[in-house]
Amino acid sequence: MTSKAVAKSKAPPQLSNQDIQQNFNQYTKDLKAIAAKIGELEQEADEHALVLTTLNEALAKDPDRQCFRLIGGVLVERTVKDVVPALTTNRDGIRHVVATLTEQYKSKEKEFDAFKEHYKITPVA
Repeated sequence: MTSKAVAKSKAPPQLSNQDIQQNFNQYTKDLKAIAAKIGELEQEADEHALVLTTLNEALAKDPDRQCFRLIGGVLVERTVKDVVPALTTNRDGIRHVVATLTEQYKSKEKEFDAFKEHYKITPVA
């Protein structure tokens, strides 16, 4: 293949105006959905951190103190020493998912920027 053929094969296909608008709307919708999920999970991680702060104080004073935890809609009684490691694991897992979603958002945003640049889409004030 010649260099011109390689360059043409990498370029995205030309789309109709309607297809461009649909793709633009889809990118916007995807980015908003990812951002909403990131916000929701960050809120959840903050709630976990707040609960862990309180439970760590209780863990230092009385590790066998009873506490209640909601698991799958069922309230169960546990001790603080049993709940703290599980909550820590959950919080760390949520933070990992947030990091993954943030990378996915950045990737999608770059893809969207390339799409807008290729089709010369500029925001209207």
